[in-house]
Amino acid sequence: MSPPPAADTDFQATEARLPAPGLPPVLARFDPEAEARARDLARAAAAFDVCHPALALRAVLLVQAVLAVVALGGAATAADWGARQASLAFGGAGGSLLWLVAVCAARRPLGRLGPMGRSAVVLGLGAASAVAVWLPLAWAGLVQGGTLRGAGVLLAGAGFAALLWAWLDLRARIRQPADASARLAELQSRIRPHFLFNALNTALALVQVDPERAEAVLEDLAQIFRTALAEVGASVSLAEEIDLARRYLAIEQVRFGARLQVQWQIDPAVHAARVPPLVLQPLVENAVRHGIEPASRGGRVSVSASLQRGQVVVLVSNTLGDAPGSPGHGMALHNIRERLRLLHDVAAQCDVWREEGQFHARIMLPAP
Repeated sequence: MSPPPAADTDFQATEARLPAPGLPPVLARFDPEAEARARDLARAAAAFDVCHPALALRAVLLVQAVLAVVALGGAATAADWGARQASLAFGGAGGSLLWLVAVCAARRPLGRLGPMGRSAVVLGLGAASAVAVWLPLAWAGLVQGGTLRGAGVLLAGAGFAALLWAWLDLRARIRQPADASARLAELQSRIRPHFLFNALNTALALVQVDPERAEAVLEDLAQIFRTALAEVGASVSLAEEIDLARRYLAIEQVRFGARLQVQWQIDPAVHAARVPPLVLQPLVENAVRHGIEPASRGGRVSVSASLQRGQVVVLVSNTLGDAPGSPGHGMALHNIRERLRLLHDVAAQCDVWREEGQFHARIMLPAP
């Protein structure tokens, strides 16, 4: 039975409209509930992403600071406080590290749970981690044992897990607006009208003389905008970003012809590395726009990705023509750096420099 006709309004449900035969499916719809779920999942993924050494170190130091204050409560002298703090610090460090390892290993299934389920699992892991550290010490006679002491350890572990979870969740909430702002600015700097205009003009010029190439240009253009406008998660694989950059450069090669030479050197071992979405394409677009377009003879864009000393190194280089290009915008580079920091903390970096008639942009990432 067909649904009743929708009211005459500007916000009719797109789900009730089926595409005509032969037309491509709708690529994106506005769904507030789906948007809210996506934001919740993204925040949960960010909160549980405790696998970075720098973030884990901060969590351990936070627990140690709280334990140092707790040790003051029952200490009569400085020596007494030092002894109590040493015992608490040893157990706290072990329990914290065990909890962080468990959360890191289970971060994906934890991110898919609801808020109550996440809280229950997080507190349970905290209690279990505390007991797992306390039991061997109690059996060895290094700390006091007993049922009552064990119950206290359980509660303390759950309490510290709640503290760490609250801190991680707050960090993710603070990070989310910055991530959204960086993504919006990145989209604004990337989906420029001149690129769309040039790509469509290129396809129109090819329709009569080379329909297959025109179709390929439109397919690449559609994939670029599908990726740009899709609701994506916190990260994508480097292989996906490389594919997007290939499509962009394929369109530009059709437009510039022999003026644009492209070289690729990609090590398959780097494909699984995680990067923020839409982080590589702005670099190759910058290379074309400021290096190739203003040069009367054109030039070369080189893209390489390799493993070097335990890190993934992505390098985008372009030749510089004699004519000065239009001034670039530092906002795109700032956004790339900010999004890399949000995803990988201090383990990733992005830098640019000029050397021997070439402009280089380099991204360094943790190895997959």
